[in-house]
Amino acid sequence: MSKTVSALSGAAWAEGIAQISEAPLQGMITLRGDLKARAVVKAATAATGQTMPGQGMAECTGEQGICWMSPDEVLVLCPYADVTKTLEKMHADLGDTHSLAVDVSDARAMFVVEGASAREVMAKLAPVDLSPSVFTPGMFRRTRMAQIPAAFWMPGEDAFHVVCFRSNAQYMFDLLKTAAQPGSEVGYFAAP
Repeated sequence: MSKTVSALSGAAWAEGIAQISEAPLQGMITLRGDLKARAVVKAATAATGQTMPGQGMAECTGEQGICWMSPDEVLVLCPYADVTKTLEKMHADLGDTHSLAVDVSDARAMFVVEGASAREVMAKLAPVDLSPSVFTPGMFRRTRMAQIPAAFWMPGEDAFHVVCFRSNAQYMFDLLKTAAQPGSEVGYFAAP
């Protein structure tokens, strides 16, 4: 029997202005449908214990969460080992509601960027205003980072979770490491 492994086997790097690490395996389910439909809301919230996020937001605690992806899509997070039973429950809650719920866990990779300069590292790579007064913990953005599709959110101050396609995992890890090289501080977000 084969053992499931993450894209980069837990790669980590802490030699720069921020710590970069591949997150452990994470259950991820794409849920598409009318995000105001009772069955869709129930499927997402009952599966995670989180409230349905508003536009551009993520409601996450530990391995459980719901991330707003678009007007008709959320990313449901759950423990990796629980994906099958979570998906079965979601399908039961959705019933015959026009929707789609599919496991994308093994098609994605997730990274954590942490440290006092994490915001600066992310700002170098994404065309998003990451000023502390504009992008705050709990906010979620789907964007491109150096030409690859990605999504990220802040679970708290000085930390970002980044999701990309598994096929781009090594590129994303290298990209984050490059943006966090020692001595690469720009100081844009530093207090005057």
